[in-house]
Amino acid sequence: MSLYVCGDTHGDYDIYKLTSKRFNSKALTKNDYVLICGDCAAVWDMDSHDAYIQKWFNSKNWTTLYIDGNHENHEALDELPVVEWNGGKVHMISDSIIHLMRGQVYTIDGHKIFTMGGAESHDKEYRIEGMTWWDREMPSEEEYAEALSNLKKNDNEVEYIFTHCASDNTQDRISEHFSHDKLTNFFRCIDEDVKFNHWYCGHYHVDQDVDEKHTVLYDKVIKLW
Repeated sequence: MSLYVCGDTHGDYDIYKLTSKRFNSKALTKNDYVLICGDCAAVWDMDSHDAYIQKWFNSKNWTTLYIDGNHENHEALDELPVVEWNGGKVHMISDSIIHLMRGQVYTIDGHKIFTMGGAESHDKEYRIEGMTWWDREMPSEEEYAEALSNLKKNDNEVEYIFTHCASDNTQDRISEHFSHDKLTNFFRCIDEDVKFNHWYCGHYHVDQDVDEKHTVLYDKVIKLW
């Protein structure tokens, strides 16, 4: 069993990084995972777009995991049945596409991971609420509380953290132009209080090792194990 991680795919717009020309997946099986760090948009219009994207992922010889970013249909995701998978809550889009929900801790192949999707959009003025932008892009108070509770149950220690945006302090090192918000501030507290080996996020459309414990992904696909 292997786990690969990459940045945003934005429906079919940035999916090129997982095509056969860029990503050698011949040896993978459905027991292997590719984790997308947000803005997957596998659930978007509940129509032809979703049918195409989901068919594309279902046809691959791996299982796709993703956390939600800001550019997702959060209302549609919230309507999906919640099931337990590897110790945490998920939305099973299909047998091959699994949405890893906010504030969850999973154990995959003996590796403990924490996931927390969501981010604040900086292009809201160009989008239409309820069609291309949803207020649920940011976590609820219940999701923040559940995240802290789940981490506490695991003694505030995991191996990997996967989010869409970064913590205040990490974000500042990516670019001084990004603003802070409630979620990036929450992640700063996680960064300070939780013991982890490495933190991966997307959102910023760059590939950058911020330091030895924090990595931002966009084009690259990295094998973790």
